[in-house]
Amino acid sequence: MTASEPPIRVLIADDHALFRDGLRALLLAAPEFEVIGEAATGDDAVHLALRELPQLILMDLQMPGLSGVQATRRIMAEHPELHVLMLTMFDDDASVFDAMRAGARGYLLKGAGHQDVLRALHAAASGEAIFSPGIAARLGRYFAGLSTHRQPDAFPQLTAREQEVLALIAQGRSNAGIARQLDIRPKTVRNHITSIFDKLQVADRAEAILRARAAGWDTDEE
Repeated sequence: MTASEPPIRVLIADDHALFRDGLRALLLAAPEFEVIGEAATGDDAVHLALRELPQLILMDLQMPGLSGVQATRRIMAEHPELHVLMLTMFDDDASVFDAMRAGARGYLLKGAGHQDVLRALHAAASGEAIFSPGIAARLGRYFAGLSTHRQPDAFPQLTAREQEVLALIAQGRSNAGIARQLDIRPKTVRNHITSIFDKLQVADRAEAILRARAAGWDTDEE
């Protein structure tokens, strides 16, 4: 963050006070972040998110009242531009996919180190889909079971360039990485991604990755 850039506004939603305290201390020590509120229940998370409109919401999966998934779904229904990052102890397939379908940008386990959490926060705030290494491996195994070869005609509505961009998104490349790979401007990458989301009728990068990997587009195979 440069001196002219405002801090990233973060809402912490977790029912464990000690864990919230730890996250708050971590973010207070990082000048690029600003904690704008804390919620101990899913209902409070929805209320604060819709009132304060933080750029990023750190959401626990299980909380009193609404679950993290239910809260995320309600927030996304009102403000799909907000970014939710799940931070939880649960790594089972059902929890991961429920969170992604609700609109979460990523999924981290609570055992992640401080630097891993900060990197994930930066990435999620910029719109990237972020997963703990173990979660990423689990997703890879899941999609490998669905398809071991790319389905070339899976997305005929996309142009050739958009298909190239989607394949790179499925491999976990950032916008900057895609721009370097294809030798195009970052703004052009963003325009292609907007068009891809519209044509595939997906809400965000995480959902696009799900669609692409289900079609076997997470490899370099042509």
